[in-house]
Amino acid sequence: MRYAQKLSARAVKDLDVLDNKTRKRMLDGIAELADSPYNPKFSIKLTNQGGLRRSRVGAWRIIFLDDDKATELSVVTIERRSQVYQRV
Repeated sequence: MRYAQKLSARAVKDLDVLDNKTRKRMLDGIAELADSPYNPKFSIKLTNQGGLRRSRVGAWRIIFLDDDKATELSVVTIERRSQVYQRV
């Protein structure tokens, strides 16, 4: 079952500052997550973060929340590994 993709305002800003090649990689990663958000190859649940999950795309992380009832994948932020965990 494919999940609907929803980007937060923060995630849209994060995508806007990326170069075209990296932006395409992030969008491809989000599309893979929409197909299978619980696949351990694509995502891992963050501990003590209220249901947030993360996906690794190179040195970047996609932080998202999934809603099984609405079959929706909400992308919270997209940032480099060195910065993302300080903000979440």
